[in-house]
Amino acid sequence: MATSTVNLVVAACNNLGIGFEGRIPWRIKQDLAFFKKITSTTQDPEKQNAVVMGRKTWFSIPAKFRPLPKRINVVLSRELPEAPKGALLARNFADPMEMLTTGSLSWKVESVFVIGGSSVYEEAMMSDRFPCRLYLTRVFGDFKCDTFIPSPDDHGFQKVPNPDDIPSETLTENDLDFRFEVYEKN
Repeated sequence: MATSTVNLVVAACNNLGIGFEGRIPWRIKQDLAFFKKITSTTQDPEKQNAVVMGRKTWFSIPAKFRPLPKRINVVLSRELPEAPKGALLARNFADPMEMLTTGSLSWKVESVFVIGGSSVYEEAMMSDRFPCRLYLTRVFGDFKCDTFIPSPDDHGFQKVPNPDDIPSETLTENDLDFRFEVYEKN
């Protein structure tokens, strides 16, 4: 198996909450723009990035935006009888990682991004098969949440300097402060 980095992209509030009743509890356009840019931009115009998500995350995306354009969409589910239109279906986390990094689709994939939900983030964070990079939008606020991301500190992640194209200062939108942070686990 290749040692391709698995990228996780998530926004979380003070208590590491990421969602409530299938929705993101805040609206930060700059974060949505960051998500779109990081998951869809490639260095090689012949390749695409892949986004890996659980079934609930897939269905939390409004139908008119599914599949996420200019990305290979992979949905993890043991329950869906067939792949959603425009997406690939996988029954577990390991299968698409193999397919996207060393298998049949590896020639057309530049980067792999895990985009939710909490159990998929947790499995990626706990895995020792791939180095991981976590792009965390830290939202400095308290929100009612029923879905959480595990603490990066508890899974061996260390904060690293942001790449030049990712702002590192605290930003504000809709009276809400937030900051883009990058963590790595080798």
